[in-house]
Amino acid sequence: MLIGLALISCERDKTVPYSDICEVSVRAEYPGEFTSFVREGVTVRVEDINLGSAYESKTDASGMANFKLVKGLYRFSISDIADQDIFNGTTDKVSVTSASQVKVSLMHSKAGSIIIKEIYCGGCKRLPQEGTYQADKYIVLHNNDFRVQYLDSLCFGSLSPYNSNSNNVWVSKDPVTNENIYPDFVPIVQCIWQFGGSGHDFPLQPGEDAVIAVHGAIDHTIQYPLSVNLNKPDYFVCYNSTYFTNPSYHPAPGNLISQDRILKVVIKTGQANAYTLSLNSPAVVIFRANGTVIEDFVLGPDAVKPTPGDTHNPIVAIPTDWVVDAVEVFNGSTTSNTKRLQPSLDAGYVTLSEPYLGHSLMRKVDEEMTKKQGFVVLSDTNNSTLDFYESEKQSLHE
Repeated sequence: MLIGLALISCERDKTVPYSDICEVSVRAEYPGEFTSFVREGVTVRVEDINLGSAYESKTDASGMANFKLVKGLYRFSISDIADQDIFNGTTDKVSVTSASQVKVSLMHSKAGSIIIKEIYCGGCKRLPQEGTYQADKYIVLHNNDFRVQYLDSLCFGSLSPYNSNSNNVWVSKDPVTNENIYPDFVPIVQCIWQFGGSGHDFPLQPGEDAVIAVHGAIDHTIQYPLSVNLNKPDYFVCYNSTYFTNPSYHPAPGNLISQDRILKVVIKTGQANAYTLSLNSPAVVIFRANGTVIEDFVLGPDAVKPTPGDTHNPIVAIPTDWVVDAVEVFNGSTTSNTKRLQPSLDAGYVTLSEPYLGHSLMRKVDEEMTKKQGFVVLSDTNNSTLDFYESEKQSLHE
């Protein structure tokens, strides 16, 4: 049925000449020890980058998915789960001009334990006053594992470039395969924040959440009813009056915030007086140093790198295998979005349609696994297109 729908969708405009419709077959290429995989029933997603429309089809017994596409520019993505193994791949900005075969290289990963549950970055209206408000951003983490996890030493940051539609100097294009070429690191911009603790100070029980107030651990609803109250005893906060002196975005934490829940600045590389988290399209990562401590790593000779063409915003090159979870957000007001995260970290993206609506980006609940495990289990395929949705209000809105 999905194949039929895809074929019908591809011929949606009867005024398109038949010569402009191309037969395209898509094959997944599995990595390493999985190269012999030929899997039937795997979903292949195709997006028309210019029109914003999307189609899906399933692979057949030969491992191939077939489409009829109008000539244009497309993004092909595949997500496959086999037991505990997750495979994701994206081939971006493929020009379809004739009948062709597209190969999508998949990357192997595992489901995470601590994952990003929610990103609220878009702000809200100042009602009943005039104007808009964005100094109330927050992120929610979730323990998706059946074991207790610890937030101690976990780091948080966002990627360069800040916005998905900005020029991305870190990702290039393979001239032969047309696939994106990513660096072997994630470029963290402006600041790395870190939870405190000595190892077991901040436990997160199975199904439990942790809120990070990125901007303003205060009750924002006192002035702006459509906002949220971030002054809660268990909340964490990004606050440092030495590096980020702008009180509009970093007021002193509220009276209910514990001192030990103020995140530490490991390193600051930007020049802004307020921590910048994109209003409409951040790429957010949480990570842990492996084999060293993060404070020593950032002092190393290869940790901080200049950003080509931008002397004001060097980045910290964090090894990809340190990443615990990552989520890519696209700007819904443009089609000029470019992936920043490798497919092994996030093969897709979630779109924020418009800022200042009080909308938030939420991870879906895996109902089947929730019933089986007895606590809230969230969808985690390492593909935000499948795992996330745009909610009409923040989960913390009361």
